[in-house]
Amino acid sequence: MKFTDGYWMIREGLDLISGVQFFKATTTENTLKVLVAPKDISDRGYQLDTSLLTVEFSSPMEDAIRVKIIHHKGTLQRGPEFQLYEQQAPVSIEENEDTITFTSGKTSAVINKKGPWGVQYLYNGKKITGSSYKAMSHITETANKTTYVREELNLGVGENIYGLGERFTSFVKNGQEIEIWNQDGGTASQQSYKNIPFYVSNKGYGVFINHPENVSLEVASEKVSKIQFSVKGESLDYVIFGGETLKNVISNYTSLTGKPAMPPAWSFGLWLSTSFTTNYDEETVNSFVEGMRERDIPLSVFHYDCFWMEALNWTDFEWDRSMFPDPDGMLKRMKEKGLKICVWINPYIAQESKLFDEAVQNGYLIKRPNGDVWQWDKWQPGMGIVDFTNPAACEWYASHLRRLVDMGVDSFKTDFGERIPTDVVYFDGSNPDKMHNYYTFLYNKVVFDVLKEKLGEGEVSLFARSATAGGQQFPVHWGGDCDATYESMAESIRGGLSLGLTGFGFWSHDIGGFESTAPADLFKRWVAFGLLSSHSRLHGSKSYRVPWAYDEEAVEVTRFFTKLKSTLMPYIFDSANDSAKLGLPMMRAMLLEFQNDPAVETLDRQYMFGDSLLVAPIFNEEGDVSFYLPKGKWTHLLSNEVIDGGEWRTENHGYLSLPLYARPNSLIAFGSIDNKADYDYANNAELHLFQLEDGKTATATVRNPKSQAELAVSATRNENELTINISETVGKPWSLLLRGITEISRADSVKIKSTELGIKLIPEHGVERFTVVL
Repeated sequence: MKFTDGYWMIREGLDLISGVQFFKATTTENTLKVLVAPKDISDRGYQLDTSLLTVEFSSPMEDAIRVKIIHHKGTLQRGPEFQLYEQQAPVSIEENEDTITFTSGKTSAVINKKGPWGVQYLYNGKKITGSSYKAMSHITETANKTTYVREELNLGVGENIYGLGERFTSFVKNGQEIEIWNQDGGTASQQSYKNIPFYVSNKGYGVFINHPENVSLEVASEKVSKIQFSVKGESLDYVIFGGETLKNVISNYTSLTGKPAMPPAWSFGLWLSTSFTTNYDEETVNSFVEGMRERDIPLSVFHYDCFWMEALNWTDFEWDRSMFPDPDGMLKRMKEKGLKICVWINPYIAQESKLFDEAVQNGYLIKRPNGDVWQWDKWQPGMGIVDFTNPAACEWYASHLRRLVDMGVDSFKTDFGERIPTDVVYFDGSNPDKMHNYYTFLYNKVVFDVLKEKLGEGEVSLFARSATAGGQQFPVHWGGDCDATYESMAESIRGGLSLGLTGFGFWSHDIGGFESTAPADLFKRWVAFGLLSSHSRLHGSKSYRVPWAYDEEAVEVTRFFTKLKSTLMPYIFDSANDSAKLGLPMMRAMLLEFQNDPAVETLDRQYMFGDSLLVAPIFNEEGDVSFYLPKGKWTHLLSNEVIDGGEWRTENHGYLSLPLYARPNSLIAFGSIDNKADYDYANNAELHLFQLEDGKTATATVRNPKSQAELAVSATRNENELTINISETVGKPWSLLLRGITEISRADSVKIKSTELGIKLIPEHGVERFTVVL
């Protein structure tokens, strides 16, 4: 929201109270409270009939400084509030004649006591941003007395802002006006299903605006050297995160708001859907499953979309018996084929649902201020919305999910959660404006907790569309309704990379596009991108997404990339464990891995898959692609071609290839199985060592599908000698492949350091492969 008319003028109809001068500070052991005046009030006569802003500094965890700007503190505070995992963080407060410095870890706030009001934020002594004269303001619309609190943080020369959720607009957010307000807008507008009030800067810091309600941001769009954010009310609360790298910053943020849960190994395989409004019954489903098996395309999950329930009855959690007369038997037969089962749900109860009257009678639905149930006819006729602030409603909803899990369902696609009205009353008295975004957190948590209760830790996977801050704890999330165009494919990747920069570890998208039907060319290119994403799903709107519906080459492409992902699962699964532990995305904007390379700052059509693989999807029928390789010798994973980085490249690829490059100094584990996602990763694993430079060490960990480490290997090169350190092994055979290291010319050039007895490396095929003998 803009409050100024150009740089100098205030918009008509607004009154501003802005901080211009330090007045007084008080401290406790862990907090600093500063009174900031809108004018010079050093004379006692000026201390009457004046306003003040109270600015409180605290630290919710090391390297994080929380700032709260307050005008009137007596305003009634109604929840919800974000769930924060605060930690005891030692702070220091140092005061001299000119400044007060509040420090947590290596992050500091330096407050001016003399001259114009201002705060400088530093990390390790280096300025990262600041709040200047008149930046902190309380604003009143004179006509309706609506109030806001605003902050403007400084943007430096060449500074770029990223994140703020799954945004499909330009990857660099400078110049954009952004509202943190969940909406069902597809992938082709500035609206977003997943609005997250957290951003990062290429200058190496992050800012979390601690408000579930709408946060309005002007990112270098009202004042080009400022990022402004504001909320309605009498206070504004935000947290500045420092870190050695942007990866540390995001990890710190997710330590405060929650780490992503680790999805089960099977969830990384290929998901196939019925699609949305297509006609399907058990025979159709079986034809899809058998068609994939006959064509040797590995399948992990089958998803039943909305019409597993009878039309107009959504959501009633009952199978449409006219299409699926024996659901228990059907799911059992699907299980016997080795498949996991996902079904579509949402938090809306149609008037025709057999559950509607029960929900009304027991107060399980959101109400209007006059006590009526809130209803409308969009999506479903007479639709009501479950009130997840009511514990009894949560248990009622969960009971139906438990019944489905007992029947054989393994996962839920938690659709919707964005169209949440504000002219309502909640069971617990929550603020409807705050609940609009926060609703999705409660909704997905209820479903996640049921699966965790029934299936156990590490076996939980959602397929969620909406989210707010903290929602990363309930993966997986997918990008929503995209078109079947190359432009929409590019929109999707931008959205996914932006979401990843806000701490969401696991993200997917509808391969081939949701709306319309992609031409075969686009489908094949999207398949390559989709199978090199953390999670992979074939799903559409009005047409099936089985690959043979396109052409026979599409079958070959789907088979090839599904099997490639299966063989990469030891690497992918270990990367996923790192994402869950650290709170980092598996699909990483290049900026995260190469923060000091200015060439990567705007890249949004390529990404790092984990920390060792670079992927550049192809966005045209001709197979042409331009992408950037950072410095070093990169190895194409499929062709073994070695390329010098540090420059842009233009390549042409057929459908069975794309730019897929292994980073130099990487040790990447490949599995021996290509027809499933969850298998014994360590047994007969191949560890591929790429372009190990002199004096460098590469590491790899191979885990079992329960996330336990079974093989941990590091390789260190000293001139032409290679030292292999095996720090963990369960005694399963594995081999080491040297890719691009031709200088290691003799078997006795490979040394082993291990506490395990009876391990030796036997060279095969010259010097390229060494087999471990136990």
